[in-house]
Amino acid sequence: MEEPEMLLKGKKVTDKFTESVYVLANEPSVALYRLQEHVRRSLPELAQHKADMQRWEEQSQGAIYTVEYACSAVKSLMDSSVYFRSVEGLLKQAISIRDHMNNSAQGHSQEKPSPPTVA
Repeated sequence: MEEPEMLLKGKKVTDKFTESVYVLANEPSVALYRLQEHVRRSLPELAQHKADMQRWEEQSQGAIYTVEYACSAVKSLMDSSVYFRSVEGLLKQAISIRDHMNNSAQGHSQEKPSPPTVA
């Protein structure tokens, strides 16, 4: 082979080798740069999502507390049905006594003689 041709082939091989070494050496740097770029772009949005989720969690906890409190109140009402029945019975007795007293008062007022009239 002639020397210029051999030099050309040698230069091509060394160029390809140099390019390969350059790519291999820079590939991790490029990957890290791309990761950093991605993080910088997406971090504000992710931080906003996190803040939104925390706010929604707080609101949900408040709603859960309210529902649990309401359930407890309803259960207490159901447990107090005995007392309501007792009050209902006492009210019926009171109404019965009132009616009896009204009937007795009307009976006495009809039996009383009317006052004398002055002429």
